[in-house]
This record gives sequence, C-alpha cells and structure tokens, in this order.
Amino acid sequence: MDGIAPKAIITDQDRAMKNAIVIVFPETQHRFCLWHILKKVSEKLGSYSSYKTGMKNALMKCLYDTQLVDEFEKCWNQLINTYNLHGNVWLQSLYVEREHWVSTFLKECFLAEMSTMQRSESMNAFFDSYVHSRTNLKEFVDQFDNALKKKIENENFADFQSFNVRIPCISRSSIEKRFQELYMNAKFKEVQQQINGIIDLNPKLHKSDGAVKIYMVEDEVCLEEFTKLVTHFVDFSDKDAVAKCSCGLFEMMEILCRHILVVFRCNDIKFLSKMYILDLWRKDIKRGYILIHSSYDGGEQRADSNRYSSLLNICY
Repeated sequence: MDGIAPKAIITDQDRAMKNAIVIVFPETQHRFCLWHILKKVSEKLGSYSSYKTGMKNALMKCLYDTQLVDEFEKCWNQLINTYNLHGNVWLQSLYVEREHWVSTFLKECFLAEMSTMQRSESMNAFFDSYVHSRTNLKEFVDQFDNALKKKIENENFADFQSFNVRIPCISRSSIEKRFQELYMNAKFKEVQQQINGIIDLNPKLHKSDGAVKIYMVEDEVCLEEFTKLVTHFVDFSDKDAVAKCSCGLFEMMEILCRHILVVFRCNDIKFLSKMYILDLWRKDIKRGYILIHSSYDGGEQRADSNRYSSLLNICY
C-alpha cells in the first residue's frame, strides 16, 4: 500500500484487533462485520418468549429502518423498553460500540464493494483452488504468486474488454452515455442497475430551502426474508447540481444511487459534476498496484527493466 493506511477495516469483534487498529491505524474507520453479529442474535436472544413474536423484527427495524442517528437512538430505546432488555449484557455491549457496526453511523466511509453484511470470505475466494489445509509454507508462497498472477491476468483481460467491447446503453440519458465512455465495463453494469431501478421511483418534493430542494423517494428494500418500503431523502442543490442521499450508496460504494439519478432526471440535469466521475472506476487510468513486482515478473533482475519500472512509478 506504499505506506498508505486503508480507509476502512472490517473485522469481527476481536478485542485485541480493535485495540491494535486504534494504535496502528488511528485514522482508519474500523467496522465490525454485521454478518458475525447477526449470526449471534438467535443464540443471545432466542431464549426470550417474545423473540419470534416481535423482538427480532424490532431489532431489524433498528438496523434497516433508521437513516439518521437520532432515529436509531429512539428505535433502540424503544426496543429495550418494550421487551425489558435492560439487563441483557450482549445488547449493552453492542450499544456501547454502535459506531462500529450500525450502518447509520458508517455511511460516510468508502467501502468499495465490500459489505458489512457479507461473510468475510474474501481470502477464501482469493486462494480458491490454490491452497488447502495441508499446504506447507513453501507451497503456500509459490501458490500465492500463482494466485496473484491469475488475478492480474483477469484484470488485464477485463481492461482489454472495457476498451474493445462496449456495453449498449439502456436509456437515452446523456449521463448514462458519459459513464459508458469512461467506466470499466464491470462498473458500468453496476451504474446501469441503478439506472434501471429508476423506473419504479416517483420522487416527491418534501421542502425547499433557498437553492436546496429536499425530495422524498420511496423505494423497495429486499432483506433476507421479506421486501419492504423505505423512504429516502435526497438533498439537491440547484446551484451546482450536486445531491446527497440518505441511503449513503455514493459515499460507501462511489456509485450514484437511483434515488439521486431520478432527482437529477426531475430537474433535467444532463451533465454530471466532476465529483461523480471517479478515477477509481475509469478504464483510461493505470493503477499503481499493477506495477508491484512479484517473483513471476519477467526480467526482474535486469538493470534496464528496473530503471524502466522506476520511471513508470514516478510518472504515475
């Protein structure tokens, strides 16, 4: 990482890791994996008679129905008081550390495509078919290089596809065409998913405050067991055509959400602010990490090759 600390780290609730991260990465957003926490819900609360008759749904409401900190606090207090959970030590500990796992507190930090809801299987996926439980250390080092080489080959192929295969637009939107021109195919597909989601949305002007308009956008959210309606609020500035949504998708994933896109459509916005075109997803930008050497690099020991690599690093 060239000495640069990560913006976010997701772990389970291990106390030693939490203490170490505070010391080593003081500016990094440390999150607890929500999957690990929710996995314990039935174990910690299942003995209550009201668990299946309302308690579990009330807990899920705290997590998924609150978009502001005040809303979460009110909802959590209602959960504790309604089901008399004041003495539950596990819930008390979760509340104390709520800023590490409740999404309402975590919307301002970029997470790429990682979700606090997914199981932490990224390393398993990385080494899929390369190592197993009996792999010794020497084999592991060799297989690590093989896995890394395959990853880079896949990414080079994806770059080639992005430059040579154009995914057709699904609308006549000039905004979609702009993303089609600049973004890698895989990321453009994600943009299209949001554009496609606009069809069912009907934004309503909630209130105006000078050049800022606040819209209400009702949208369906699919959870594990059911689908429910959630109201999102989009702040839109007429002055600079900039919007911010309570869903936090752009801040967390750096992809414009359908709620902002439908508000742009309502206000006849044809061209995007530069802040919405991320270098991270552009196909015309080389990324520094592809210059990192590993043992399979050809010509690594040659002086001219090393000079060339150094020059590339300086240029980028």
